[in-house]
Amino acid sequence: MRTFSLGDFDFELPETLIAQYPMAERSSSRLLDGTGTHAVNRVFRELPGLLSPGDLLVFNDTKVVKARLFGEKPTGGKLELLIERVLHGNEVAAHMKVSKKPPVGTVLAMVGGFTATLLGRWPDADGPLFRFALSDEPHALMAAHGHVPLPPYITHEDTAEDETRYQTVFARAPGAVAAPTAALHFDEGLLAMMDSRGIHRASVTLHVGAGTFQPVKTDNLAEHRMHSEWYEVPEATRHAIHEAKARGARVVAVGTTTVRTLESWAASGVDKGDTDIFITPGFGFRVVDRLITNFHLPKSTLMMLVSAFSGYEHVMALYRHAIAQQYRFFSYGDAMLLDRAQRSSVL
Repeated sequence: MRTFSLGDFDFELPETLIAQYPMAERSSSRLLDGTGTHAVNRVFRELPGLLSPGDLLVFNDTKVVKARLFGEKPTGGKLELLIERVLHGNEVAAHMKVSKKPPVGTVLAMVGGFTATLLGRWPDADGPLFRFALSDEPHALMAAHGHVPLPPYITHEDTAEDETRYQTVFARAPGAVAAPTAALHFDEGLLAMMDSRGIHRASVTLHVGAGTFQPVKTDNLAEHRMHSEWYEVPEATRHAIHEAKARGARVVAVGTTTVRTLESWAASGVDKGDTDIFITPGFGFRVVDRLITNFHLPKSTLMMLVSAFSGYEHVMALYRHAIAQQYRFFSYGDAMLLDRAQRSSVL
């Protein structure tokens, strides 16, 4: 089997193809159908016709929170916090963007009139995040004073439109700092079409973290330290998957976060907890048969995941086609439909 290195997942992307705003209608995005030998250009609202009655669509129902907060140190230096996870009480784990990191115990004055006290690193003394105690309930503070945590490649400041459009129509469980972007293409009309065609639906939860945007920096993929995210596969979804497998139907994951959730559960037998699963070519898929996904960053773990799922050469050829056809890339961009290179095994 071929050994892959970081450079294998690099590609040149014209900056003009990075979508800065969503399409006027969610389901009017383009859909690159990569399920056959040759790529087919479609529109996302055609998706119901590409699925079969009895297929099971699995969505990530996480809800993006307004996790970006601004403030200043006692010295007056400006800073930005991106809350990655709400812990216990009023404590949170967050990324901190600041010119010089303050010492433990520093009380930060945050925009909105509340404070954040630095308690240390998280999840341990050498952890990548910082632990803070906020002066009030974190979700209430984010709702009142936070900003939508748009990805780093989107250059405009968050707006009221982003509050609606950087969120799926079925978002339920608050906790994500990035949207499960493949699901952004679904609107109520398209979901109704799925239902009328006899396509089943189920949900999982994975609170997407900012690590999803981090490029891999080690040439040897085995040396990469994967970020951790919290997930849950409800009993109803586990039952729906077993039923779909039993009747020979396909399990269709909407987004890479859903893939990570389902395959974490299948590999570990744990239906709720943290996952740092790193899916690269050679991975043995056990649940997902088909994948709906957006186009991903070069050298990212998500490029590696889709290559593992549908075959490296096939995926890279689809990306070349997408660039030549000027598809829109990343979070507000277009989507792609992929089959698994080999049929997944029955649980």
